Amino acid sequence: NKNFTSKVIRIEVPGCDIKNLNNPLKIKFKLNYTETTSVSVTWNTILNIYGSWITDGCLTNNTSDVVECSCDHMTPFAVLLVSTEPFIQAITKRHWEILSYISYVGCGLSAFFSASTVLSFIFSRLSNSIHVSLSGALFLLNLSFMLIEWAATLTVKEVCVFIAVTLHYSLLCSFTWMAIEALHLYLLLIRVFNIYIRHYMVKLSLIGWGVPAVIVGGLLSANNIYGIKEMALSDTNTTNQICWIRDPHVLYGVNIFYFSIIFLFNLGILVTVSRQIFKLRHVGNRHGKMPVWKDAGTVLGLMCLQGTTWGLIFFSSGYINYPILYLFCILNSMQGRFTQGTRENRWVDDVLESL
Repeated sequence: NKNFTSKVIRIEVPGCDIKNLNNPLKIKFKLNYTETTSVSVTWNTILNIYGSWITDGCLTNNTSDVVECSCDHMTPFAVLLVSTEPFIQAITKRHWEILSYISYVGCGLSAFFSASTVLSFIFSRLSNSIHVSLSGALFLLNLSFMLIEWAATLTVKEVCVFIAVTLHYSLLCSFTWMAIEALHLYLLLIRVFNIYIRHYMVKLSLIGWGVPAVIVGGLLSANNIYGIKEMALSDTNTTNQICWIRDPHVLYGVNIFYFSIIFLFNLGILVTVSRQIFKLRHVGNRHGKMPVWKDAGTVLGLMCLQGTTWGLIFFSSGYINYPILYLFCILNSMQGRFTQGTRENRWVDDVLESL
């Protein structure tokens, strides 16, 4: 996100391209900066315009309200206020549009299949309660995500705050229920015996829905955490507004830390369960059972079920990696489809038949 915080000064000689000066030009900018602008910024000055704003050929020295630039060329100059949010770099407008289209289509499909799983449980009890809870969290996540740009255009800012809170709560609930799914799978396939737990679903529900509620409630009690957030585009001076967490330190400090714990937990269980599956394959092969392709499909399904595909975010931190970004967007926006209840039951049943 880039904003002008000074006047634009144009220094040029008509008909000449003045550059590589031995004695640099020195320009002082009085900043139009107030304490309410933003706390997460850096002064990225010495900017000139050769089709876009760049920082080449200049050095800066800034005090609290004045920036002095020493440049070896002539061109228009200005001081820009540049966001320094961790982990995120601006993407181009074209990629934003494509990723938005993929996300909306994927989230729409996921919301439909997640709702189907919930309805199948309500009317016919075809799915287990844990998976229905995960599907419910994913449905809420996908639905709220599809509203974040629309809500940012409304004049009633409370609606934007409500959508942002709902999105964050459903995201944390989804992560939590993924971990619960992993734990339940471990008890079914590894522990097998002596796994009776009194009031099992009640305790899991308190964790799955309660822990995220405590976290989001604590953040909501603080002022100005949720609301309109501007997303920068790298090839234009415009921004897109969405309803989300405004403070980047809260955003990444809470979400990355929370997900990292769940990711490591789920990954450990995935490795343990996968080893058990491939051990069973050797036994099953003696009786003509468990082909390799079915094992691979089961493991891939479990990866989606336990949310390990969200771990792709670790490969794109600090810079834009478009292949990873597109893969992350496709896999996770479609998670509700990949983890549909009937599929999950078949994966587990295939393995349980070989125990």
